[in-house]
Amino acid sequence: MTETPHPLYATHADTLARALTAITERAYWSAFPESPSPRVYGETAAAEGEAAYRSYLDADFPLDQPGTQGRVATEASPFGFDLGVRYPHGDLDAMIAAATAALPSWRDAGPQARAGVCLEILARLHRHIFELANAVHATSGQAFVMAFQAGGAHALDRALEAIAYAYAEMTRHPGSAEWEKPAGKGDPLRMVKTFHVVPRGVALVIGCNTFPTWNSYPGLFASLVTGNPVVVKPHPGAVLPLAITVRYAREVLAEAGFDPNLVLLAAEEPGEKLATTLALRPEVRIIDFTGSTEYGDWLENNARQASVYTEKAGVNTIVIDSTDDFAGMCRNIGFSLTLYSGQMCTTPQNILIPAAGIDTDQGHKTFDEVTAGIAGVVGKLTGDPARAVELTGAIVNDGVLGRLDEVAGVGEVVLASRTVAHPTYADAVVRTPAIVRLGADDAQTYGREWFGPISFTISTDSTAHSLEILRKTVGAQGALTAAVYATDEKVLDAAEAAALDAGVHLSCNLTGGVFVNQSAAFSDFHASGANAAANAALTDGAYVANRFRVVQSRRHI
Repeated sequence: MTETPHPLYATHADTLARALTAITERAYWSAFPESPSPRVYGETAAAEGEAAYRSYLDADFPLDQPGTQGRVATEASPFGFDLGVRYPHGDLDAMIAAATAALPSWRDAGPQARAGVCLEILARLHRHIFELANAVHATSGQAFVMAFQAGGAHALDRALEAIAYAYAEMTRHPGSAEWEKPAGKGDPLRMVKTFHVVPRGVALVIGCNTFPTWNSYPGLFASLVTGNPVVVKPHPGAVLPLAITVRYAREVLAEAGFDPNLVLLAAEEPGEKLATTLALRPEVRIIDFTGSTEYGDWLENNARQASVYTEKAGVNTIVIDSTDDFAGMCRNIGFSLTLYSGQMCTTPQNILIPAAGIDTDQGHKTFDEVTAGIAGVVGKLTGDPARAVELTGAIVNDGVLGRLDEVAGVGEVVLASRTVAHPTYADAVVRTPAIVRLGADDAQTYGREWFGPISFTISTDSTAHSLEILRKTVGAQGALTAAVYATDEKVLDAAEAAALDAGVHLSCNLTGGVFVNQSAAFSDFHASGANAAANAALTDGAYVANRFRVVQSRRHI
């Protein structure tokens, strides 16, 4: 079928073209400003967004979906209050049937139309970015500025990045071609061949509590733009950000002349295990998941009918050999440990330091002095409660608190975790990072992930020994990030070789405003798919190309 261009493609063609350029250049570019300043978004945007967010609280969420059979409310904010938002709770058979019925016209619209509509959804979400940021803030426990940036602007950038990669893959081949083969005698053989981009089927996005939009948007939009209806199953503790997303996506789809049931929200009752039920449905052909290793492995092993993309747990590692900016190194690492109370899948956990110490611009520093330098930064950043909570946010669940209690008994506590009173939310659960000293022989402790504000400084025999530990732990458990500090190019090269062996992204000598636990859309890959922490990267061609197939037809001319 010949594609008919949709008006929304023309509306957003320049943005798509710029994104396509960005993913090939890998230089800095962002389509969505990350500053919540009134100078950027206008004087009334923040108040209007907060009012829109508050209108959802203690009310029925405005979403009309097929098969609704009552309402469900499950969200308790890490800041200490119940949201009380009541979401439609639906019959899965009706929802899957509606999504399946919506597929053919969406498939037949073609890549340009789908890209235009998806870009319009991003534009609509961007207009409601303060509403979205308040929802991420309330449900994840992130400080507001972080929620605005990571949950709003950066999430939208990652969505646009996925759309760009998908569009490039869908249009890699021509839509049609004339084929002519010379014949020995008589007229040549002539055919016209048409190549159709055919989606795999219903896609399932399983959201997480900590980054409900940032981690969900790449899969959601990669599946949608390649023609697949998407069922969004949020974490019960962070439904609102994805409900808002589904609401505006459905509005745009309907306005553009498509079935809004291409995007559906699947909110669940406590203990319902809806993700497992959906993951095994034969109609579900794509699954995106962020969360525990155990459940990610289960999905990969049991959802055999689907193409499964998982981001799981890992043991992120820093190797310290030497530095020409000791203060900058300590500031950078300390900030990385403190940001969102370490509740990021990219936060460093294991800090490997030679027992004999390191050479620095301030002279030789012992192992204890390096550890104290990092701990001192964390202490300073968290010393004033009003300032601290704007970095730490709040603790997202009891599992993190349990690990904080456990880690106090596994080694020498260099920096104990403290409870901080939040100046705005009296019932918020806020804890500062803990740093514990271990030896290289304590692999049974540091060799597993301790998600949350928990890090270990580990004494090793040498930098070579540190790199050996990196290879071993990341090889066994996976990691999303690694970093090295060294003034010798040979050491940096050795660290890069170790990172390649382990399949983990490496950052070298970060001392300024770039941090190991942050990645930039259109330039940095998030995860590699080359170790156990994730089976895919956000975002590359492999992440999108298997969400559709090319089916051809041919006719004689």
